[in-house]
Amino acid sequence: MRRNAYVYPAVFTALEDGRYEVVFPDLEGCYTFGDDLQDAIEMAEDVLALTLYDYESDEAVIPKASEGASITISDNQFVNYIVADTLEYRKRFNNKAVKKTLTIPEWMNEAATNAGLNFSQVLQEALTQKLNLT
Repeated sequence: MRRNAYVYPAVFTALEDGRYEVVFPDLEGCYTFGDDLQDAIEMAEDVLALTLYDYESDEAVIPKASEGASITISDNQFVNYIVADTLEYRKRFNNKAVKKTLTIPEWMNEAATNAGLNFSQVLQEALTQKLNLT
């Protein structure tokens, strides 16, 4: 099973106007900023999840996270670890319905139809349970 939870160090740079720039040194092109510290952390969580989601979707090798202590910073910077859960990101932003064709015995189809079951809902519930996605 593919790993979905990640932790990466991010370098936060305090800007003169009170905003923060955030860079993930282990992931090329993974950076953002925030209007204040809270906003910067939220934006960092989002850009990290998006970047790692792209890596997973492209089946690319995901770089190993470095140790925060090994990152050189200046006086107006600090390192903070950011957590990203790409499964939660997928659930939130990749929720487009996909049509699937399946085969079940006729007697089961009749019984389920007579019971008023929603096949899509039953399949989603079964897959959620089978994949431990709760």
